[in-house]
Amino acid sequence: MTAIKYKKVAEVCEIIMGQSPSSDTYNDRKEGLPFFQGKADFGKLHPTPKTYCSAPLKVANENDILMSVRAPVGDVNIANTKCCIGRGLAAIRANNDMINYKYLFYALNYKKNEIESMGTGSTFKAISKKDIESIKIPVSDIENQVKIVKALDKAQELIDKRKAQIEALDQLTKSVFLEMFGDPVANKTWERRPLKDITDVRDGTHDSPKYVPSGYPLVTSKNIKNGKIDLSNVNYISEEDFININKRSKVDIGDIIMPMIGTIGNPIIVDEQPNFAIKNVALIKFNNPCVINIYIKYLLNSHYLDYILNKNKRGGTQKFLSLTDIRNMEIPLPPRDLQAKFSEIVKKVDSQKAILHKSLTELENNFNSLMQRAFKGELFND
Repeated sequence: MTAIKYKKVAEVCEIIMGQSPSSDTYNDRKEGLPFFQGKADFGKLHPTPKTYCSAPLKVANENDILMSVRAPVGDVNIANTKCCIGRGLAAIRANNDMINYKYLFYALNYKKNEIESMGTGSTFKAISKKDIESIKIPVSDIENQVKIVKALDKAQELIDKRKAQIEALDQLTKSVFLEMFGDPVANKTWERRPLKDITDVRDGTHDSPKYVPSGYPLVTSKNIKNGKIDLSNVNYISEEDFININKRSKVDIGDIIMPMIGTIGNPIIVDEQPNFAIKNVALIKFNNPCVINIYIKYLLNSHYLDYILNKNKRGGTQKFLSLTDIRNMEIPLPPRDLQAKFSEIVKKVDSQKAILHKSLTELENNFNSLMQRAFKGELFND
């Protein structure tokens, strides 16, 4: 088993805390250095420049690890160029004789939950330079660190490729939709009818039922993300409230549910027996043979919904669509056989996506296992 020693970050790195320069030195003309202020500038691996600074106060070098030190705490990126850092970031500069910078990046990711728990503050969490210096990370010899980096890089590369394949299939179905039905805003080929005339459009409860420790999930707009229902932060209601809500807005298999406030869109076709109630969520039920739910889902997932939103000018700081807006939405109605053909294409693509998603889960589990073994000294044996 490879020897692993835990060292404090201060023993193997230099820490540079960010400091925001005067705002009159900011520019978008690429004068000076790229200026990164916090996690909002982060990408998957490297930050993306949006603003530049002509008079930087604190500077990170290429290959420094940039860590978010406030709201949120612990996220990391790698600087791929010399840059200015604001007070939301710290630059962690590896001592190359002791620690490989990419190994440091993975090690800090491995410790993210622990680092996050170090945050203090009532309004927002933050960590100090002393906190960062005290973080203990597993350190082996440089040769072993390079082996670990290569193994994790390869595992991450496979994950990225699988995600790209899934994204390509998502783009394929969107392209097929436009090819078969045209731009839903500009194309006037098809008859248009209000959504309320071809479907049964409802919404969830207007009340604020009492939350209980366990019971039935009350799905709101915040629980619909990336085309899925996220129950990780859902609130629960009693069976009595669940039954009362369902008298008005019972969700069934084949229905579409869609957020009406905040991040509008993300329509979902319910494909499993639902055991939840809804609030601030539109419910579209299908009872007319002239329209198919998959066609409506993709229509509502296109820029047509933005067109409707802008047309109705709903929302200030938070966008919303009223039930009336949704019911009166003019829906282009192509022939049913064309909708059915599109539906079959989507189902075939979705079956391929399901295979890829299963593979992605396996790859991510493999990556996490590699991380665990690497930082316990179990990945490469002497």
